[in-house]
Amino acid sequence: MAAAEIEHLLSALKSRFDKNMIRHSGIRWDDVLQKLQSDHHKLESLKKMEDTGGEPDVIDYDATTNEFIFCDCSPESPKGRRSLCYDQKAHDDRKEFKPVGAAMVMAAEIGIEMTSEEQYRYLQTLGKFDTKTSSWLKTPEPIRKLDGAIFGDFRYGQVFIYHNGASSYYASRGFRGILRV
Repeated sequence: MAAAEIEHLLSALKSRFDKNMIRHSGIRWDDVLQKLQSDHHKLESLKKMEDTGGEPDVIDYDATTNEFIFCDCSPESPKGRRSLCYDQKAHDDRKEFKPVGAAMVMAAEIGIEMTSEEQYRYLQTLGKFDTKTSSWLKTPEPIRKLDGAIFGDFRYGQVFIYHNGASSYYASRGFRGILRV
Protein backbone atom coordinates (compact mmCIF):
# COMPACT_ATOMS: atom_id res chain seq x y z
CA MET A 1 0.00 0.00 0.00
CA ALA A 2 1.13 3.52 -0.76
CA ALA A 3 1.86 5.88 2.13
CA ALA A 4 -1.23 7.96 1.32
CA GLU A 5 -3.44 4.83 1.43
CA ILE A 6 -1.99 3.83 4.80
CA GLU A 7 -2.54 7.34 6.17
CA HIS A 8 -6.14 7.37 4.90
CA LEU A 9 -6.85 3.93 6.42
CA LEU A 10 -5.29 4.82 9.77
CA SER A 11 -7.31 8.04 9.86
CA ALA A 12 -10.57 6.12 9.23
CA LEU A 13 -9.69 3.51 11.88
CA LYS A 14 -8.81 6.18 14.47
CA SER A 15 -12.01 8.11 13.77
CA ARG A 16 -14.10 4.94 14.22
CA PHE A 17 -12.10 4.01 17.34
CA ASP A 18 -12.75 7.43 18.89
CA LYS A 19 -16.48 7.38 18.07
CA ASN A 20 -17.06 3.91 19.56
CA MET A 21 -15.16 3.79 22.84
CA ILE A 22 -17.70 1.37 24.34
CA ARG A 23 -16.27 -1.33 22.06
CA HIS A 24 -12.77 -1.06 23.53
CA SER A 25 -12.85 0.48 26.99
CA GLY A 26 -9.38 0.71 28.51
CA ILE A 27 -7.55 0.37 25.18
CA ARG A 28 -5.45 3.30 23.97
CA TRP A 29 -5.30 4.21 20.28
CA ASP A 30 -1.55 4.89 20.50
CA ASP A 31 -0.95 1.26 21.54
CA VAL A 32 -3.09 0.00 18.64
CA LEU A 33 -1.35 2.36 16.21
CA GLN A 34 2.08 1.15 17.26
CA LYS A 35 1.10 -2.45 16.49
CA LEU A 36 -0.50 -1.49 13.18
CA GLN A 37 2.51 0.47 11.99
CA SER A 38 4.75 -2.55 12.57
CA ASP A 39 2.70 -4.99 10.46
CA HIS A 40 1.90 -3.99 6.87
CA HIS A 41 0.24 -7.37 6.14
CA LYS A 42 -2.35 -6.68 8.84
CA LEU A 43 -2.86 -3.19 7.44
CA GLU A 44 -3.57 -4.72 4.04
CA SER A 45 -6.15 -7.04 5.60
CA LEU A 46 -7.78 -4.11 7.40
CA LYS A 47 -7.92 -2.19 4.13
CA LYS A 48 -9.67 -5.14 2.46
CA MET A 49 -12.09 -5.32 5.40
CA GLU A 50 -12.76 -1.61 4.96
CA ASP A 51 -13.05 -1.82 1.16
CA THR A 52 -15.70 -4.56 1.39
CA GLY A 53 -17.81 -2.55 3.84
CA GLY A 54 -16.78 -4.17 7.12
CA GLU A 55 -15.99 -1.01 9.11
CA PRO A 56 -13.37 -2.83 11.24
CA ASP A 57 -12.83 -1.68 14.81
CA VAL A 58 -11.01 -2.94 17.91
CA ILE A 59 -13.35 -4.99 20.09
CA ASP A 60 -10.93 -6.66 22.52
CA TYR A 61 -7.35 -7.16 23.66
CA ASP A 62 -5.80 -10.57 24.29
CA ALA A 63 -3.21 -10.07 27.04
CA THR A 64 -1.93 -13.64 26.63
CA THR A 65 -0.84 -13.05 23.03
CA ASN A 66 -0.49 -9.24 23.27
CA GLU A 67 -2.88 -8.80 20.32
CA PHE A 68 -5.66 -6.35 19.61
CA ILE A 69 -8.74 -7.97 18.10
CA PHE A 70 -10.44 -6.19 15.22
CA CYS A 71 -13.89 -7.22 14.03
CA ASP A 72 -16.22 -6.03 11.28
CA CYS A 73 -18.52 -3.59 13.06
CA SER A 74 -20.69 -2.43 10.15
CA PRO A 75 -24.33 -2.25 11.28
CA GLU A 76 -25.30 -4.86 8.68
CA SER A 77 -23.31 -7.72 7.20
CA PRO A 78 -20.57 -6.18 5.00
CA LYS A 79 -22.08 -5.28 1.64
CA GLY A 80 -19.09 -6.40 -0.39
CA ARG A 81 -19.24 -9.88 1.15
CA ARG A 82 -22.81 -10.99 0.56
CA SER A 83 -24.48 -13.55 -1.71
CA LEU A 84 -21.84 -16.16 -0.91
CA CYS A 85 -22.23 -19.80 0.00
CA TYR A 86 -20.28 -21.02 3.02
CA ASP A 87 -17.08 -22.58 1.61
CA GLN A 88 -15.46 -23.90 -1.57
CA LYS A 89 -16.92 -27.40 -1.16
CA ALA A 90 -20.42 -25.93 -0.93
CA HIS A 91 -19.72 -23.81 -4.01
CA ASP A 92 -18.41 -26.83 -5.94
CA ASP A 93 -21.40 -28.95 -4.87
CA ARG A 94 -23.91 -26.42 -6.17
CA LYS A 95 -25.04 -27.54 -9.62
CA GLU A 96 -26.91 -24.44 -10.82
CA PHE A 97 -27.33 -20.80 -9.86
CA LYS A 98 -23.87 -20.73 -8.32
CA PRO A 99 -23.08 -17.67 -6.19
CA VAL A 100 -20.11 -15.45 -7.02
CA GLY A 101 -18.00 -17.16 -4.39
CA ALA A 102 -17.65 -18.64 -0.93
CA ALA A 103 -17.35 -16.89 2.43
CA MET A 104 -14.48 -19.00 3.78
CA VAL A 105 -12.49 -18.48 0.57
CA MET A 106 -13.04 -14.72 0.66
CA ALA A 107 -12.06 -14.59 4.35
CA ALA A 108 -8.77 -16.30 3.52
CA GLU A 109 -8.17 -13.91 0.60
CA ILE A 110 -8.73 -10.94 2.92
CA GLY A 111 -6.47 -12.50 5.58
CA ILE A 112 -9.09 -12.77 8.31
CA GLU A 113 -10.88 -15.52 10.21
CA MET A 114 -14.62 -15.87 9.96
CA THR A 115 -16.33 -14.87 13.20
CA SER A 116 -17.19 -17.77 15.50
CA GLU A 117 -20.51 -18.07 17.32
CA GLU A 118 -18.84 -17.03 20.58
CA GLN A 119 -17.22 -13.97 18.96
CA TYR A 120 -20.50 -13.06 17.26
CA ARG A 121 -22.40 -13.21 20.53
CA TYR A 122 -19.72 -11.01 22.14
CA LEU A 123 -19.94 -8.51 19.26
CA GLN A 124 -23.69 -8.28 19.82
CA THR A 125 -23.05 -7.09 23.41
CA LEU A 126 -21.31 -4.03 21.92
CA GLY A 127 -24.25 -2.89 19.77
CA LYS A 128 -27.00 -4.11 17.48
CA PHE A 129 -25.63 -5.79 14.38
CA ASP A 130 -27.39 -7.64 11.57
CA THR A 131 -30.89 -6.35 12.32
CA LYS A 132 -31.81 -6.68 8.62
CA THR A 133 -29.09 -9.03 7.36
CA SER A 134 -27.37 -12.17 8.63
CA SER A 135 -23.77 -13.37 8.79
CA TRP A 136 -22.25 -16.79 8.19
CA LEU A 137 -20.32 -17.99 11.26
CA LYS A 138 -17.38 -20.36 11.57
CA THR A 139 -19.19 -23.69 11.64
CA PRO A 140 -18.23 -26.59 13.90
CA GLU A 141 -16.85 -29.53 11.88
CA PRO A 142 -19.60 -32.02 12.86
CA ILE A 143 -22.23 -29.68 11.38
CA ARG A 144 -20.16 -28.98 8.28
CA LYS A 145 -19.62 -32.71 7.69
CA LEU A 146 -23.40 -33.00 7.36
CA ASP A 147 -23.37 -30.27 4.66
CA GLY A 148 -24.68 -27.66 7.08
CA ALA A 149 -23.40 -24.28 8.21
CA ILE A 150 -24.49 -21.77 10.85
CA PHE A 151 -25.27 -18.08 10.68
CA GLY A 152 -26.48 -15.43 13.08
CA ASP A 153 -28.57 -12.29 13.18
CA PHE A 154 -30.29 -9.97 15.67
CA ARG A 155 -34.08 -9.88 15.69
CA TYR A 156 -36.74 -9.11 18.31
CA GLY A 157 -34.08 -7.88 20.74
CA GLN A 158 -32.24 -11.21 20.65
CA VAL A 159 -29.29 -12.88 18.95
CA PHE A 160 -30.35 -15.91 16.92
CA ILE A 161 -28.05 -18.63 15.62
CA TYR A 162 -29.53 -20.75 12.85
CA HIS A 163 -28.47 -23.45 10.44
CA ASN A 164 -28.72 -23.74 6.67
CA GLY A 165 -27.29 -25.86 3.91
CA ALA A 166 -23.73 -24.66 3.31
CA SER A 167 -24.43 -24.25 -0.41
CA SER A 168 -27.29 -21.79 0.18
CA TYR A 169 -26.78 -18.07 -0.33
CA TYR A 170 -28.86 -14.95 0.05
CA ALA A 171 -28.48 -11.32 -0.96
CA SER A 172 -28.81 -10.36 2.69
CA ARG A 173 -26.27 -12.86 4.09
CA GLY A 174 -22.56 -12.15 4.23
CA PHE A 175 -19.92 -12.76 6.85
CA ARG A 176 -17.94 -10.88 9.46
CA GLY A 177 -14.28 -11.39 10.17
CA ILE A 178 -11.79 -11.22 13.00
CA LEU A 179 -8.22 -9.96 12.66
CA ARG A 180 -5.67 -10.25 15.45
CA VAL A 181 -2.97 -7.56 15.41
